[in-house]
Amino acid sequence: MEYVDIYTAQRELTGKTEERGKALGDGEYRLIIHAAIFNRAGQLLIQQRQPFKRGWPGLWDLTMGGAVSTGETSAEALVRELQEELGLAWDLQGEPPALSLTFDHGFDDIYLLRGEVELSTLQLQYEEVAQVKWATQEEVHQMLDDGTFIPYHKSLIDLLFDMREKTDGLRTV
Repeated sequence: MEYVDIYTAQRELTGKTEERGKALGDGEYRLIIHAAIFNRAGQLLIQQRQPFKRGWPGLWDLTMGGAVSTGETSAEALVRELQEELGLAWDLQGEPPALSLTFDHGFDDIYLLRGEVELSTLQLQYEEVAQVKWATQEEVHQMLDDGTFIPYHKSLIDLLFDMREKTDGLRTV
């Protein structure tokens, strides 16, 4: 069983934990993370969720997403989740999240990364990821229109693509 820390609306730890996936009470927040990896061509690495996965089954998503477990920072969770879901070893080198969004009962730290990732070398976690591919901004927009991508606001996708150069250098993974 996996547990998450509970935060206040000001993002302060409360000292309480809760089982992952359980509904939170008023004034309680959890922390999740997302990674958006862009290549030299400006494409976004996206993943398709398994059709049997709870929550958005079969839909395409950003490179990686996950919950921050009890006692972890968002950066530690990002490194762990990249390894678990895609078999990618990534050193964040102290990079902070590019964005932090607040949603109902949670915070979402989004990390923008740049890397030349060879898809054939990825080790996809069967329980989470059906497949991966590189996509342009226009392709993600089309997938949003088709209902095959998790329904993020197009403006968020545009912001991620606009901010992709903010990251500190291209890595070959």
